[in-house]
Amino acid sequence: MSVWLMLALFLLIANLPWIGNRVFFIYPMQPKPVWIRLIELLLYYFVSLLIGMAFEIRFSGDVYIQQWEYFVTTLSLFLVLAVPGVVYRYQWLPMQKKFK
Repeated sequence: MSVWLMLALFLLIANLPWIGNRVFFIYPMQPKPVWIRLIELLLYYFVSLLIGMAFEIRFSGDVYIQQWEYFVTTLSLFLVLAVPGVVYRYQWLPMQKKFK
């Protein structure tokens, strides 16, 4: 159960940069450039790593030291989880504006 909860949370976090035009939901920016969205995505990735470490401490009591392969794999998974937000922002919204 907790693994599915964590994956759902990461899916939500990975799509946050693509939802609105505010930087970290604080500063409005119209339009928000792609490079700012990517910086947000990278910072949200680090937040998800901290959440993962908190889960690991909660359930095993210790944090296992990881090598670079772990971080490449989790970043790749995080980028895959961000695909629905990218599709929404750069394919769905322009198509909706085109047909209105």
